[in-house]
Amino acid sequence: MSSTASTASLTSHVAPVEIGSHAVSAHWLGGLPALALADGEVALIRDGGLTRVAAHPDGAVLVATGDANRIVTGGDDGRVVETRADGTCKEVAGRAGGGWIDALALHPDGALAYSVGRNVVARDAKGRERTFQAHTSARGLAFAPKGYRLAVAHYNGVSLWYPNLDTEADALGWKGSHIDVTWSPDGRFVVTTMQENALHGWRLQPDRGHMRMSGYPGKVRSTAWSGDGHWLATGGAEAAIVWPFDSKEGPTGKPPRECGVRPARVSRVSFHPKAPVLAIGYEDGCILLVRFTDAAELLVRPAVAGSAVTALAWDGRGSRLLFGCGDGKGGVLTLPA
Repeated sequence: MSSTASTASLTSHVAPVEIGSHAVSAHWLGGLPALALADGEVALIRDGGLTRVAAHPDGAVLVATGDANRIVTGGDDGRVVETRADGTCKEVAGRAGGGWIDALALHPDGALAYSVGRNVVARDAKGRERTFQAHTSARGLAFAPKGYRLAVAHYNGVSLWYPNLDTEADALGWKGSHIDVTWSPDGRFVVTTMQENALHGWRLQPDRGHMRMSGYPGKVRSTAWSGDGHWLATGGAEAAIVWPFDSKEGPTGKPPRECGVRPARVSRVSFHPKAPVLAIGYEDGCILLVRFTDAAELLVRPAVAGSAVTALAWDGRGSRLLFGCGDGKGGVLTLPA
């Protein structure tokens, strides 16, 4: 693949934004770019200006998720807070057992789940709550793409729990510490990132087979599914490692693709919602777009010392890309027509 020096550039189409704090995650509230910040605030970006909303005035944001209507943040103050595009904040769970919020998940119908230590709370769209206690600390949460089912990542595997049914959670076992969890868009696969430098996956249909994805030089802290669900992109190496999931076996027996090879670790990945294009952010501050059809690379942001990319997200139409960095820098790429 080509080097950054010979890569075509989109840098002139980026509007830089001074966000002033470490970006935890990037989101789009409809057409409004927004960043959850480690200092407890949410930054809303309008016409080049920035409004900071104090979602956690007495704490830091540890985890965040969002949809087209709200950003939901969990803090070391033990609160779960939703922030809307108009800047209003609402506490949706307070002092949940007195502990830090470890993980969050949103369901497309508006349901919310969060964890504190071993305790997981799921609140459906009508406000009804159910609780589940994992065997060990619940480190990752993800709702299935269809139905009301929650994957809970913890030590030695994943529990699949139906919050609206009085049934035991279904256990997916694999030794080790599972940190985060994701479902494939078609619901056939569940994949976790692990404390060791690896991913682990399960084929839910037809055989509950295991999928071991290892060989990373670092921990995988970012994953992203392609819009068609055929690819899972991951960070943790000096390229985006992209695993094929376009068959019933998933990546078993198949090598991954390596995209955007550079002398810096990939810190964030985000697939374009409609096109086979992957946005890749690196620990040295560089951002590339890689087109799957011909492996062409486009430079969005050159490397900037001390400015690791920590948040990355496309808008729903795929016309703009929002990024935030560990040193309080950020920006919005608008793709040329």
